[in-house]
Amino acid sequence: MPVKILFIGDIIGKPGRQALSRELDRLVDRHCIDLVIVNGENAAGGFGLTTETVKELFDIGVHGITSGNHIWDKKEQVPMVLAHPHVIRPANYPDGAAGRGSMILTTPGGVKVGVLNLEGRIYMKNLECPFRVADREIESLRQETAVIFVDFHAEATSEKSALGWYLDGRVSAVIGTHTHVQTADERILTQGTAYMSDAGMTGSFDSVIGIGKEEAIRKFMTQLPVKFEVPKKDIRLNGVVVEVDEATGNALAIERIAVTC
Repeated sequence: MPVKILFIGDIIGKPGRQALSRELDRLVDRHCIDLVIVNGENAAGGFGLTTETVKELFDIGVHGITSGNHIWDKKEQVPMVLAHPHVIRPANYPDGAAGRGSMILTTPGGVKVGVLNLEGRIYMKNLECPFRVADREIESLRQETAVIFVDFHAEATSEKSALGWYLDGRVSAVIGTHTHVQTADERILTQGTAYMSDAGMTGSFDSVIGIGKEEAIRKFMTQLPVKFEVPKKDIRLNGVVVEVDEATGNALAIERIAVTC
């Protein structure tokens, strides 16, 4: 039987959460979704996560939350947020970092889905190699399920594409996050892995990747610290639907989602 996974790209602040709340039930019904995963690292005020925000997302109907480099921004909240079994951070942070990098979710129909979060290294932090960490994590996840979804939180399209090909045939999907710009390169690779360079963002498009235009321009022009605000106009939801064969773990279809809220 096929399993349908809806993945929502980086949720930006309260406007992004509100958009998800308005649209999620419709998307689940329209696409016959079994599992909802979101990247939530920017869901609390545009940077980081709080326990209140996590509860809100799960109350809306989310099943699992992935993240990235901004998961650490609400420092006092990190231990409590990452203690939740269905909230993960990139697996290639060093030993001793709070939280875990993968999880097993179960659909209402009883199908187990492995979810792996990784972070890129080009123009980002000097973390452990995401390729080698993926090898280790996938071996463990495959002990429980053939259906494995990877959120690769990375800046460079080349690094994302390389990981997609490296994991082709070993995971069900490699979907990129972090740039907040949805790409139009969704496809199924030759060995059966669904791939897309970036799922995009859910938040204000009257912005610079989700933050106020004026503040972003001032930051670029002055190179000085600026307090960023989350705009509230032109709210859109970006994401992707991946259909996976439960038995083989191979992707059967991939569809980009872009909704003006």
